[in-house]
Amino acid sequence: MLALLAALGTGAAAWWWVQQPLRMPANSVDLSIEPGTLPRAVAVAVRDAGVDVDPRLLYAWFRVSGQGQRIKAGSYELERGITPERLLDKLARGDVSLRAVTLVEGWNWKQVRAALAKAEALKPDTANLADADLMKLLGREGVAPEGRFFPDTYTYAKGSSDVKVLQRALRAMDKRLAQAWAQRSPQSVAKTPDEALILASIVEKETGKAADRTLVATVFNNRLRIGMPLQTDPTVIYGMGERFDGNLRKVDLQTDTPFNTYMRPGLPPTPIAMPGKASLLAAVQPAPGNFLYFVAKGDGSSHFSASLDEHNRAVNKYQRGQ
Repeated sequence: MLALLAALGTGAAAWWWVQQPLRMPANSVDLSIEPGTLPRAVAVAVRDAGVDVDPRLLYAWFRVSGQGQRIKAGSYELERGITPERLLDKLARGDVSLRAVTLVEGWNWKQVRAALAKAEALKPDTANLADADLMKLLGREGVAPEGRFFPDTYTYAKGSSDVKVLQRALRAMDKRLAQAWAQRSPQSVAKTPDEALILASIVEKETGKAADRTLVATVFNNRLRIGMPLQTDPTVIYGMGERFDGNLRKVDLQTDTPFNTYMRPGLPPTPIAMPGKASLLAAVQPAPGNFLYFVAKGDGSSHFSASLDEHNRAVNKYQRGQ
């Protein structure tokens, strides 16, 4: 073995060996390197991951290459056919194995948790935590999780904790909300960024076509300004929770919950979903206009009205075919 190690210092034998595929038991193996792991321990970890290699020989290659100290921590996927040369290059570049989870605009917190639970190779460290404990872990004690995470696609290394994904999504929403709040127009009635976030979540759920988004925001800003109930179905549905079976009935509109905006004035106590960037901006930059009502036209868009009479005519036309 000493002769082999010495051979790696110079010569054709070393050049030949570092370019030969390493033997592996499967098409790929997973390798995890913790922060602070020294090159000698990395070589052992490669062997322990299932690669058929003498770690002393691999460590010698790490040393004589001059790249051993550049090896980065992370979760790696080593594919069949990889050579010692390509292995070291991969580890030195930090070419970690990545997966992705997508959080969709308009999703509620229950859907977020379900997506994280199903995400491939993501450690479910928060799976058994109550919402309050989870938010405390994230540094937001006393804050409800609904709407606090920005909808986007988040990549992560295999074996990463779902806490890390949530931390990134939380910071992303903080940033997007702050950016929107900084662009708030005089037409916005939101008094705080939290109110803007709640309103944006309603706009997100009520918008069928993107072109209508700022007009939907106009309606709700105008209603809030004059003290008119928001009377928006998505908040009622959210407040019903598991009781909602896909059909919203008159009795549901008359059943009080903290989220029933037919019975309670003002904004609900928390967001009802994750708003995207466009809804955040619409909430604080409503379009000019005195609209107080809107009704779906059946093609995804809405008809907006300033008076109840006009609204009733629109309802007859688009909803009742009269």
